Amino acid sequence: MTCPHLEYRDAHGDREFETARAFCTVTEEFVQPVHADICNERYDLDPEADCEIFREDAGLAWDE
Repeated sequence: MTCPHLEYRDAHGDREFETARAFCTVTEEFVQPVHADICNERYDLDPEADCEIFREDAGLAWDE
């Protein structure tokens, strides 16, 4: 299972890319390829429990 908050986009606004780039819908910004690779390769990751971006956006501390 890939992260439900990760999309691949080949354009942004009026700019087009040759290769689709990873876009995080939580932060509404593109993420580094290595971060996207981790999100896609680790099947046991749960965004609500394991993703620092999701947790920070939701206002959750790591001990909650």
